Amino acid sequence: MTDNENLQTDLSPVLACTISRDVQNFDLLIEDMEAALGDKWGDLGFTEAMAFFSQPEAEALEFIAIAIDESDEEKLVMLGEIIETAKQKGIKVILIAEDVSPAALHQLLRQGADEFVPYPLPENELQAAIERLREPEIPEPVAPPQAAAAPVGRAAPGYRDGVMLAVHGLAGGTGATTFAVNLAWELATIDKTDPPKVCLIDLDLQYGSVATFLDLPRREAIFELWSDTEGMDDDVFKQALVTFEDKLSVLTAPSEMLPLDIISSTDVNAVLDRARRHFDYVLIDMPSTMVQWTESVLNAAQIYFVTLELDMRSAQNALRVKRALQAEDLPIEKLRYVLNRGPKFTDLNGKSRVKRLAESLDISIEVQLPDGGKPVTQGADHGLPLANAAAKNPLRKEIAKLASSLHELGRDEAEAA
Repeated sequence: MTDNENLQTDLSPVLACTISRDVQNFDLLIEDMEAALGDKWGDLGFTEAMAFFSQPEAEALEFIAIAIDESDEEKLVMLGEIIETAKQKGIKVILIAEDVSPAALHQLLRQGADEFVPYPLPENELQAAIERLREPEIPEPVAPPQAAAAPVGRAAPGYRDGVMLAVHGLAGGTGATTFAVNLAWELATIDKTDPPKVCLIDLDLQYGSVATFLDLPRREAIFELWSDTEGMDDDVFKQALVTFEDKLSVLTAPSEMLPLDIISSTDVNAVLDRARRHFDYVLIDMPSTMVQWTESVLNAAQIYFVTLELDMRSAQNALRVKRALQAEDLPIEKLRYVLNRGPKFTDLNGKSRVKRLAESLDISIEVQLPDGGKPVTQGADHGLPLANAAAKNPLRKEIAKLASSLHELGRDEAEAA
């Protein structure tokens, strides 16, 4: 149902509507809306939306799906007004965007959009977003007059909306797992009085070594979880987790080597959604191989770190990854390049090579990690993060600074929201 006139003539209540410049530009959205709602949805243009909100028919709306592309960025003021009016009416908002700049997305999300789904729509992602919107909201607890204020940005007890950070090594030995493990530990211990809840997920089903780096057991429950994500509930998910020093929750790789395609995008989305609801930060250690469900992690993550070194293999693989993501119109702007074993402060030749590498690949290397030396390997062999094994190690200090900046950024955005 895409004709605006049907919004008022259809006898059945309209539960949702798309709002776009031309919904025919988003044919996959039409298919997914029909699959999710049948004929109980309609379509509006940008200029028609504001008028429709004042009509009696709008009272039955559960949500609106605003579909935009780069041509609509000049209408950000109008789009913001549509979102704010919908929120005032108690209508949820799903933002569907194709080739829209991060700044524009950030502005619209800040104005009240409840969910963001990239276009082309990942499989079942619209349905998952609708189900999340329909979940009953958990009210914030009312603090007594003399009680201390709740921590900034925290959700109600039992529900969190965690920040997802993925780590992907562009070549073997670029320090992806070392970076993921130590970043997770630094975030888990960043606040002594009110530490955030952090979950580290090892998605390298064949060679995942997070369990080794933290000297943790690999439970049989992990294979059972991945084998039946449809039957997974909170208890099943929690039983698969192990904890490191009662501060960091870890979903290790299975005890046996498994094919990477044994799990699907639906399985990965189910586990990530479950983790996001229970933790403030979810870190994902990815396999270096690109698989079908890599797209799901990329879409779910706020930041997708890719580690590389100052060598030809890393440069070639970075170029291949860029081309692959661009060919599929995936959100390449989420990539943050992390240079491992970066040049020292006095190494001018090394700094010049880094600059040439970034220019030749047309990328920005935003994080440079120093060479931590033997203590990095020794700490991993003993099952300890660098903060415990070699607290003054330069690599540990740099990762701790990155964790602090990420945590402060999250707090600032929570305060501004």
